[in-house]
Amino acid sequence: MHFMFRLALVLSPILIFSPARSASPEDRYIATRDAAIAKFARLSNDNKINEAVDKVEAAARDELKGQLAAILSQPARPGFAPAQLNLDTLYKGDMGYRGDMGFGMLDGLRFDADTGRDGGKIGEKRADGSFVEPKAHIIVTSEALFTRWLHEHKAWWDKGSKNVPQQIEPALKFEGLYTQAISTDAAVINFNELPVAKPASATLTYGFLAGRTQDSFPEAADEVFVAALANGKFYIAYGEIAPTVQVPACTAIRADYNKKADAAAEKLERKHPCGL
Repeated sequence: MHFMFRLALVLSPILIFSPARSASPEDRYIATRDAAIAKFARLSNDNKINEAVDKVEAAARDELKGQLAAILSQPARPGFAPAQLNLDTLYKGDMGYRGDMGFGMLDGLRFDADTGRDGGKIGEKRADGSFVEPKAHIIVTSEALFTRWLHEHKAWWDKGSKNVPQQIEPALKFEGLYTQAISTDAAVINFNELPVAKPASATLTYGFLAGRTQDSFPEAADEVFVAALANGKFYIAYGEIAPTVQVPACTAIRADYNKKADAAAEKLERKHPCGL
């Protein structure tokens, strides 16, 4: 008993004066991000969004980009423009976690190729009126931030829709991950898994042929996605491919889908000749 009392006396100053665990850089990033989201959500609800507030929102994203640059320490990549924040917007909108288009994307830095698939300079206007888009992108984040992002998205989509798995390996094989992380305006469709040679430094890798859609199944795969976990960082690299790739199994699915859609339309037309 006396020994325990003396031990308590010795330890008590240490217990009293030991500093609390300091916040990690990732903790500070998340706190800054969430405070900004809350701020712009209030302004949005109060209908106070204007050009001046948009500039403040852009400045907030610049601050977050700076924090991520310090956390990730990424070098410049030849053939790619300087890194940008992967979050398109901090406006949560009035739709809860579904938010505005571009809200809730993967917290990370994104490197965009400085040329298009045809070699054109980014932003140049083509003869058909379209603009040259980057032919490839690389997104980098830390394993800790990726794990937190998975947790935040475990119930992101409406009830009845499958959400991203909470373990990293199955998450990489879930096509919804890529829709949520990088493409909120169109769903990423996995046409077929690709063999990927795993570097010695990588813990996990996964690659697949992909296409994107806003409604019907894509005609063919026109992109390649590769994800990897290596040295405490998580990467998603994706880019356009030419020519596009037809996958027989997917072609059969699309043909069946179109057949059913045509049959449904014909049935409706017979019932309502005016299409009403």
